[in-house]
Amino acid sequence: MRVISEGCRSLLYLNLSYTDITNGTLRLLPSFPNLQHLRLAHCRKFTDKGLLYLGTGKGCHKLIYLDLSGCIQISVDGFRNIASGCTGIQNLLINQMPTLTDRCIQAVVEKCQQITSVVFLDSPHLSDTTLKALAECKLVKVSIEGSSQITDLSFKLMSKCCPYIRHIHMAGCQRITNAGLRMISPLKRILVLNVADCISISDEGVMPFVQGSSGAKLRELNLTNCIHVTDASLTVLFLYFRCHELTYLNLCHCENVTDAGIEALGNMLSLISLDISGTRISDTGLRALGCHGKIKELSVSECKNISDTGIEEFCKGTKYLDHFNVSCCPELTDEAVKTLAFHCQRLTSVNLAGCPKMTDTCIKYLAAACHYLRFLDVSGCIHFTDKALKYLWKGCEQLQVLKMLYCRNITKQAVLKYTAKLEKQEHSDADPPSWLGYDRDDNILTFTQTHALEPEQINSTET
Repeated sequence: MRVISEGCRSLLYLNLSYTDITNGTLRLLPSFPNLQHLRLAHCRKFTDKGLLYLGTGKGCHKLIYLDLSGCIQISVDGFRNIASGCTGIQNLLINQMPTLTDRCIQAVVEKCQQITSVVFLDSPHLSDTTLKALAECKLVKVSIEGSSQITDLSFKLMSKCCPYIRHIHMAGCQRITNAGLRMISPLKRILVLNVADCISISDEGVMPFVQGSSGAKLRELNLTNCIHVTDASLTVLFLYFRCHELTYLNLCHCENVTDAGIEALGNMLSLISLDISGTRISDTGLRALGCHGKIKELSVSECKNISDTGIEEFCKGTKYLDHFNVSCCPELTDEAVKTLAFHCQRLTSVNLAGCPKMTDTCIKYLAAACHYLRFLDVSGCIHFTDKALKYLWKGCEQLQVLKMLYCRNITKQAVLKYTAKLEKQEHSDADPPSWLGYDRDDNILTFTQTHALEPEQINSTET
């Protein structure tokens, strides 16, 4: 760092994440008077005292982006030191920091009122007090995840004090309810809304929000595990209010969503990424999505009611598919992959994990047609043998990641021979775990059967 400080005085971006820097390194930072972006994520050997140097001499007064993720040693005094020296911060990123509290944020905002974007993921101790402090700033983006103390009051504060906000991410904040969504419905600029794992949210919150001022502008909506959301929300969302800008929709484990709701999605020509894993859709829903034609990413994991016929109907109308996840769809066979490979040759990522009826033949189809494949997961495909690896080795030269857990018929010798050039591979010959729902001989397990969970014997190689 001393050499860099002497030779790179005009440095604008500096990433020191995951290094063993100490206060001595922070003392050198004023040598970069033009520094704008600083990443110190998971650097845990400097102290609050070291952060004082950000404000000494010429200091880091032009700093606009700061990443302190995982720096659990910083106390309120440390954040106060940061605020004193870096009053121009606009983007603040502090993830994976269980020690982060409202007082820490208050200490920063007291002097840094130009903040427009904050990301605080995995910070369980933040509460509405944090949003009250940030209300003094002109926020454009707020991301807080995993806090049980955030309530609808935070949404009320955003509605009143953050007219320019475009990105709201409040995943796993389970005290947020339908009332909170109704409060932010008058906001006019929201492009991204993520309320994943906010299990109290239902149609009574989603529909008023979509009918509000941002509905027509919305680009991303994540309702993962919002189990009370039904087809009614989708009908309002797409048939009546025409969210023409929506490109990303996640309905994962919205178990009350059925074919009726999915059929409404077929009218959304802007949609390119859709996750309907764990919903109640069947082949009828997939047929409706096939009429769309522009979807690039689709996940139908754990959709027990879909069959080869549904996959065939979907793939016939799809030319741009890039990512496809059909993991844990027990009725699918090689025929589904045959159709997939024939119609969707641009695929770069495929997940077939937990599909016990698949054989080496499906990999033969993929390897023959999908030459851009970079990621493949076949974990739990109990009938795969060494032949599958040979097909991949010959046909998928761009493959980088291959997962083969619970594949007892694939030998370690074949893994070593055919996956040496991959960036990452995972393999085990253990029996499939009980949560996959079948045993090593493809016998369906019932709740009355006992099936010991074998320890994962994963041989992982990374280059």
